[in-house]
Amino acid sequence: MSGMRLPTVRPVVHLVGCLIALVLVTSSCAPPDVYASGTAQSDDPDALYRRREDLPSARRAADLWAERATTDFESAWKLARTCYWLGTRGVPDERRAVLERGVKAGESAARFEPNRPEGHFWFAANMGILAQSFGTSQGLKYRSRIKEELERVLAIDPGWQDGSADAALGQWYFKVPRLLGGSRSKAEEHLRRALMYDPNSRLALSELADVVAAGGRRDEAIAILRQLIGAPVDPDWAPEDTDIKRKAVERLKTLER
Repeated sequence: MSGMRLPTVRPVVHLVGCLIALVLVTSSCAPPDVYASGTAQSDDPDALYRRREDLPSARRAADLWAERATTDFESAWKLARTCYWLGTRGVPDERRAVLERGVKAGESAARFEPNRPEGHFWFAANMGILAQSFGTSQGLKYRSRIKEELERVLAIDPGWQDGSADAALGQWYFKVPRLLGGSRSKAEEHLRRALMYDPNSRLALSELADVVAAGGRRDEAIAILRQLIGAPVDPDWAPEDTDIKRKAVERLKTLER
């Protein structure tokens, strides 16, 4: 929910409420037998997460963080972040269960440290993608809780992670139907606010291009996509940024036809 940083923390989160996870947070984000036998194992989850494009490394990181996620804030929010990654890029048949674990982990982190942004943000991010997996009719019932968690992040620290909460709320207002609270003008407002913290935010630029294109401002959308494509990749978010830029190239081709 790849610039909201989303993992789309950047999340490219189509953010829309709350649900009870079906498994305990201490469960790993994937069973051990899905690990590739040739992948070197490590006891440093942060190092493993940095290699998250290798899915077995991401799963191993989740296993390690899950061991303490029921009692430790850092482990809980990092488990939620990893589950977001696996829930958006892992094995399709496993994604919903992984996101449910991420929801539970994020909720735990928000409970452990209610005045820290990480738990609230990753709670919302996992809920958003999980809601999307259920489709429009079921997914929309989660919209209020997601919005509440993102607004909580803004109340705690609006500049956290380069304005990721504003970027995510921009997505929320753009994706949710107008009759249920969506607003293209509010989406643009939040996305532009996110860009005040990071003018090259890949996520915010990507979503803003969609918003202005939907409003018939084709030339402006093209300019925004060109800015996105030319923006430097953040080393900490290289997998997410690379994916966003790749999609931007395809969208630009479509708009320029």
